[in-house]
Amino acid sequence: MTMHISIFGVGLIGGSLALCFKGKPGITVTGYAHTEAYADQVRAKGVVDHVTLSVEEAARDADVIFLCVPVGSLEYYLKQLNEIQLKPGCIITDVGSTKASIAECASQLELKDACFIGGHPMAGSERSGVGAASTLLFENAYYVLTPADNVPEEKLDTLARLLAHTRAHIVRVEPRLHDEIVGAISHLPHIIAVALVNQISAYNDDNALYRTLAAGGFRDITRIASSDPVVWRDILLNNRSVMLPLLRDWNEGIQRFMDMLEEGDGSAIEEAFRRAGEFRSVLPERRKGMIVSQYDLYLDVPDHPGIIGRIATELGANSINLSNIQIIESREDVPGVMRLSFRNEVDQERAKELLLSKGHPVYQ
Repeated sequence: MTMHISIFGVGLIGGSLALCFKGKPGITVTGYAHTEAYADQVRAKGVVDHVTLSVEEAARDADVIFLCVPVGSLEYYLKQLNEIQLKPGCIITDVGSTKASIAECASQLELKDACFIGGHPMAGSERSGVGAASTLLFENAYYVLTPADNVPEEKLDTLARLLAHTRAHIVRVEPRLHDEIVGAISHLPHIIAVALVNQISAYNDDNALYRTLAAGGFRDITRIASSDPVVWRDILLNNRSVMLPLLRDWNEGIQRFMDMLEEGDGSAIEEAFRRAGEFRSVLPERRKGMIVSQYDLYLDVPDHPGIIGRIATELGANSINLSNIQIIESREDVPGVMRLSFRNEVDQERAKELLLSKGHPVYQ
């Protein structure tokens, strides 16, 4: 028997899921696009077997429906699906980064012909849209499922077996607990990064030297402040009941640092850094997460003609793919700093070994 899968929202996540399923024996994938222009992009990428602009056409024969639309649109589409005569036993799931609200919506709707299982693949990319879709996006990432208590185990097993094609690690979590954890490890860092960048931006209004000297490390630790404003508006408003207590805890932590500084308490500052370093040292390094890892190398390079080309040629000759090259600084008689960016850790490590063997000073 053929399993029919429908993807609503064939962007980075939806497109990557489609690529994981398409071409597998006994599976067909239909993509729903909200405009003809986007449907053309989906067709050009070739991530699905069929594209439609009709919600009903996409849904009516589906065994599994993935809602890969923004968090702010999830309830709208779930309510639309509840008005359609779905295939009996259909599984509806989503990929939103908040779970409690959509679980509550599904519970109130009392879906007639389907069951809802919340989902959240904890992986992403600095790129967006169907053009960035990849079969490797979810590999070794955690894929969280948040089923309600009344969801039959066989439905959960069916979805888990399907998701095995993503090569992600399936984890089962209660919806509200999911939102509390993700709020702390992803949503809170985004707020902090945005607030920090806006603080420095305000200082820069009076003295442009702030922007000039904020290169390198500052740019790296605040890169998530460049995330999509509309997407994050919806996420934070949806998860505000979790975020407000987290922000109060954050303010208390900042107040403790203020107290340390006002009292000149060096030992307390030391202890704060020691505890942070101790916990950070046991965090998993090689697991994908919601905040995209960077695979960068830095080189001090002299201002010599052709040096950039030679380094790029050496990497290319050894089939090591670069995703970006940036010269952070290069002035006469001052070594420049070259940042080489890679798509994955394997290419990063291979490049490091090669460049060191060629006598290039490399650091991370």
